[in-house]
Amino acid sequence: MNNKDGLWLLDPAVTYLNHGSLGACPLPVLDAQHKWRVELERGPVQVLLREMPSRLADVRQNLAELVGCEADDLALMPNAESCVNAVLRSLDFGPDDELLATTHDYNACLNSLDFIAERSGATVVRADVPYPITDPSQVVDSVLAHVTPRTRLAMISHITSATALIFPMEQIVTELEGRGIRVLVDGAHAPGQIRLDLDRLGASYYAGNCHKWLCGSKGTGFIHVRGDRKEEVHPLIISNGMNDPRSDLSQFRKEFDWQGVVDTSGFLTIPTAIAFMQGLAPGGLMEVAARNHDLAISARDQLCPILRIESPAPAEMIPSMVSLPVDQLVPTPEVRVKLELMLREQHHIEVPFLRWRPAPDIERWAIRVSCQAYNDAADIDVLARGLAASIEELGL
Repeated sequence: MNNKDGLWLLDPAVTYLNHGSLGACPLPVLDAQHKWRVELERGPVQVLLREMPSRLADVRQNLAELVGCEADDLALMPNAESCVNAVLRSLDFGPDDELLATTHDYNACLNSLDFIAERSGATVVRADVPYPITDPSQVVDSVLAHVTPRTRLAMISHITSATALIFPMEQIVTELEGRGIRVLVDGAHAPGQIRLDLDRLGASYYAGNCHKWLCGSKGTGFIHVRGDRKEEVHPLIISNGMNDPRSDLSQFRKEFDWQGVVDTSGFLTIPTAIAFMQGLAPGGLMEVAARNHDLAISARDQLCPILRIESPAPAEMIPSMVSLPVDQLVPTPEVRVKLELMLREQHHIEVPFLRWRPAPDIERWAIRVSCQAYNDAADIDVLARGLAASIEELGL
């Protein structure tokens, strides 16, 4: 593990290759959060009610510079899922409407889409994107093939969760928004893995996390709403901002900036997390991401022969994590669970086996290897040896 300075608190006895699930928060960010919590408790009213609006405005400005947008178009949220739900619950749909997604989108967000569709009578359409995949154009072709005159909104992952693929979001957004279809981008995995320019992207809505690849505190994320869409989106919690009489703030700011008393310390550490990640390499965060991408490609090249598969995706579609199908090798769910347990309990490797559904009644599984700055080639070697030994022991 590349953690010689002890900047992460990860257990050194565990080969941790699962950054994509929950992230991992480095010590400088944890220290900053503790400082903010102490300051808040020393003057709860002064800090939370009087000073917090300007402090959070500074956080939004810092974040906006990273993701390429106007700070006033951002709102801080606990996670990308809450952002997705805020958008979906703000819009009105009816029985004549179709909501478009893909077969690679995150299960929780698909559940949100199904929930809204069931209540409104709308229909969810899922574009079948192949996996393994050979070219990004296959994503665009499948999405556009499922567009009809009834398509009102498309919810699509920028980087998919279980299959760990970068989708060609610029082309998808251009095509769909150009046809008057709102695009809600699930960018949970994007900040910290790929360069973002949300104003240039032009999606109606973008949901992102700071606690994954930016290594921020748990429960920190953001929603970006394009300027012409801001008045139609409301937070999940309607609070005092709804009838705030001030004229110097937009309704979007009034509603999203105050949703009741919450622990804002995590949001206040976002600039610390960004600065920490930018400082890990001379080329900043994108150099870190490129290094992590190279490590993910190395993992792919080592593990594919062990799993007896070809590469499931071109290198340009692989970010800092890579997923590899296991169904061709693992005959039953029981064997898959046993394989995962062997890696964790016998070889002390934390790596997930994740489900994706090419159809509602079909399950497929992949092992996803996430690479962050604290990982190195030795971690991939440990996984390769442990996986090969476990496969041999199971007689697969």
